Amino acid sequence: MTNSLPRSIVQPLQFENGSAIGISNRWKNGQYCSIITPTGIVGCGIYNTEVAAEFGQSIAIAKGTPEHPLVDPEDLFDAKIVGLTPQAEALGITIGMTGRAAVEKMLAVS
Repeated sequence: MTNSLPRSIVQPLQFENGSAIGISNRWKNGQYCSIITPTGIVGCGIYNTEVAAEFGQSIAIAKGTPEHPLVDPEDLFDAKIVGLTPQAEALGITIGMTGRAAVEKMLAVS
């Protein structure tokens, strides 16, 4: 039996309004991904918006499914936002917009 390390990738991503960092982490039976901007994070459902809001963070969450999990940062581009903190909402991010649109909103105010 082999014991392999988890996979972690960090990569720069370019958007119309600037640059961000894409992160993907995978381990046996699990994964998460996010796009980090100077203003906040667009991430998968692993993030807790209640805790993030308590700390004043701008977080917008997209949710994958078991059939189509969000694994790599690019998976967030077309995924729909399903949750967000009040701080992200104040930036103009809304439920139902794409992850790409949410990143662009965050970058526009950076």
